[in-house]
Amino acid sequence: MGSPAFAVPALQALHAAGHEIACVYTQPPRPAGRGHTLTPCPVHAAASALGLPVRGPARLKRDTAEHAAFAALNLDAAVVAAYGLILPAAMLDAPRLGCLNIHASLLPRWRGAAPIQAAIMAGDAETGITIMRMDEGLDTGPMLLRGTVPITNETTTPMLHDQLAEMGARLIVQTLHHIPPPVPQPAEGATYAAKLTRDDARIDWSRDAVSLHRQIRALNPWPGTFCQFAGETLKILAATPVTAAGEPGQVLDASFTVASGSGALRLDRVQRAGRPATSGDAFLRGVPKPWPNLT
Repeated sequence: MGSPAFAVPALQALHAAGHEIACVYTQPPRPAGRGHTLTPCPVHAAASALGLPVRGPARLKRDTAEHAAFAALNLDAAVVAAYGLILPAAMLDAPRLGCLNIHASLLPRWRGAAPIQAAIMAGDAETGITIMRMDEGLDTGPMLLRGTVPITNETTTPMLHDQLAEMGARLIVQTLHHIPPPVPQPAEGATYAAKLTRDDARIDWSRDAVSLHRQIRALNPWPGTFCQFAGETLKILAATPVTAAGEPGQVLDASFTVASGSGALRLDRVQRAGRPATSGDAFLRGVPKPWPNLT
């Protein structure tokens, strides 16, 4: 049970390990592209390539017919990875071993919708995968297996996403090979990673350069990070913290170094609306002096 690219390695690993996959549940096809053509999600496409049956219900909570169809599969376990729909109790309880979730954090830290981005933005030294048995709470079920991944000053969400997707695939195969005893999550230390919105993407130059650098690494490619410069929206795709000082938002030099509340960021890669991405210094060469502040 999964939908985005994050869940594809797990599906492929389960299939390669010889597990009998009774069915693959995904989000239904969505309109995509200029023609708004109905397009299957990555897990749907991967399941079809493997010749596996796919179901794509739009909702589950009160669909008793779907609950009965799920129970009729007579499953040993359901593997859930970024599925996108809440499973009601009737489905959580149907498989013999329960529903096993591949969660992209070290629970109980970063329960919720955006754990990868939250770990980077918070400056965590590490994150990882937790295989947990799902209950009716939000990522509150007992833990079965965990693996860790370091977060460095260069780690971005796409890098961490791919590392954790591959780790999740390995750990779920290990879990099913020998079901570890469940361990309740600690009562203390729970944090929540709320669903991201475009409001999270705006750069506030009064903040310190280190936290802004984390924000840029965490939120690209979506929702991205942006600010206003010379009367237009400027996306910031990559940056480097440097030692410099000035008024927050002030452009300090031709390398496109911008002062923040503490320290400064050299904007390494930027993009104007409707234009291709370019290096920061190349972009700035096209802006006449005196350079306005970024806001």
